[in-house]
Amino acid sequence: MAIEASYVALAGPTASGKTAAALAIARARPVEIVSVDSALVYRGMDIGTAKPTPAERAEAPHHLIDIRDPGEPYSAAAFVEDATRLVAEIRARGRLPLLVGGTMLYFKALADGIDAMPAADPAVRLQLEADAAALGWPAMHERLARVDAVTAARLAPNDSQRIQRALEVWHASGRPLSSFHGTGSARGLQPAALFSLEPTERGWLHQRIAQRFDAMLAAGFIAEVEALRARGDLSADLPSMRSVGYRQAWEALDGAFPIAELRERGIAATRQLAKRQITWLRSMPQRRVIAAEAPDAVERIVQQVIEIA
Repeated sequence: MAIEASYVALAGPTASGKTAAALAIARARPVEIVSVDSALVYRGMDIGTAKPTPAERAEAPHHLIDIRDPGEPYSAAAFVEDATRLVAEIRARGRLPLLVGGTMLYFKALADGIDAMPAADPAVRLQLEADAAALGWPAMHERLARVDAVTAARLAPNDSQRIQRALEVWHASGRPLSSFHGTGSARGLQPAALFSLEPTERGWLHQRIAQRFDAMLAAGFIAEVEALRARGDLSADLPSMRSVGYRQAWEALDGAFPIAELRERGIAATRQLAKRQITWLRSMPQRRVIAAEAPDAVERIVQQVIEIA
């Protein structure tokens, strides 16, 4: 595939080393990095998202970071629009668009195309919220599985925001959410290559996740969430605050469980996120897998990108 019409993608579960690999690529050839991360879009959410530092961002231009207030929504459709525009602009500047992140739905939506989905219906949302209050979100997840097994399979039983949206789409259109992706009626933008940093040893990734969460706590993650709460206009139901880590911190500060349990719960939630990310990646047969824990993982990715580009 001619790279002039495309981009290189670098995916992987959280804490797999994507940022280090992306910066190594940036040192080897002129690139601009486009973030593929549903949490990095939000301003003021720096510590809990492991957002690239100012020094890291100075090594190469970065895009789709800090483009939304935490109170504003950001969707896969918005990402596809933004990323498609950025790929063209970066190519026009004679640089390689390097799309890096772990929000696999965004990668899939960009590559396969995404049809316009129906807008949210407030009446339907209120009814679903009432049903969830009476039955619980695991029961709503079972309801979703009966009408959209594909979407239900990739969502956790308590992922209320995404379960609710999928059920809204079903009620509004009579179509499963999964049917809006890759139907062929929307044109996707295929990558020249999709590299995937995937650990072969689960324990290696678990250790990295724990180290990262400890570093976030030491850097003031709880204070960051307290500052977000102090704004007064954010709630636990917003997509931004349902990001892994933030959701658990918000619940702890609400008194749902002792703050001393935040580390354990946050690490467990991050492990579940990584598991779902790896499941997504394994459904992408075109990816080029690099063992994330291999001593030469970064060098291998850099060399392959140079050969492609």
